[in-house]
Amino acid sequence: MVSSSHEAMHHIFREDPGVFARTFRRLDLPFPDPVAVSLLPTDLTEIQPTERRVDTLLRIDTASGESHLLIIEAQGKPNPLKPSSWAYYVAHLREKYGIPPVLLVTCQDRNTAKWAEKPIVIGPAFWPTLTLRPLVLGPHNVPVITDPSAAARDIPLATLSAITHGRDPDAPAILKALAVALKTIDEETARIFAELTELGLGKALAAETWRQLMAVDLSFFRSETSQRLRAESRAEDILLILDARGIGVSEATRERITNCMDLETLRTWVTRAATAATAEDLFVETGD
Repeated sequence: MVSSSHEAMHHIFREDPGVFARTFRRLDLPFPDPVAVSLLPTDLTEIQPTERRVDTLLRIDTASGESHLLIIEAQGKPNPLKPSSWAYYVAHLREKYGIPPVLLVTCQDRNTAKWAEKPIVIGPAFWPTLTLRPLVLGPHNVPVITDPSAAARDIPLATLSAITHGRDPDAPAILKALAVALKTIDEETARIFAELTELGLGKALAAETWRQLMAVDLSFFRSETSQRLRAESRAEDILLILDARGIGVSEATRERITNCMDLETLRTWVTRAATAATAEDLFVETGD
């Protein structure tokens, strides 16, 4: 029987496929951000009666024009039958779609992750015919996000962090950071990630902590904390854009940007940062 935690571990990538590239860039694997994503059928059954299904299958198209398939499998414990199934998935999908497949395995404990990340060699010892190298996300490499500001900047990754580390001593701090971060986004999206988190935690002790956190009325989305976190995030975006364009920012200008709590003003400055000749051009005609 498929568990709720199993479902949540791969549904996160359906909600935000870009979290895959962002996570692995932290691990020095240069996967590009997607510009288009297609959810593909997960049924790999052939004419023969054997039924085969992957957990999630995405087609990732990138700005360079290159595409790849992302096969996502959530694994709760080592299973000696899985490697041959994974090899079948990769070979079958490469033949079916004609583009390179990438196998991602998500795990919630270190032992399973260690087992899953071993190269899978198929063939006799003196001549390996096929070697499969899964990418693995688990407690050993998914970042522990306990800062609410960091969680607010990437809520899908913060959700993955909460689920992956649900059995760790850091779990309560991770969940509190995510709970605060959810207050910075619209209520519908927040509820999606809140539900994914609860599903992903399953029967872990941290699940009760999460339910207590979520028992608070979610009308706090416009709270003072929410306003501050969103403002901090936009201010950081402005400074990153200016830095990327090689535009110097004086200390006084930096303080003016980071101290601003008005989201509409910050939104205007974000837009202007893309074309401004100097940092001070952000403030032209703001009326303040």
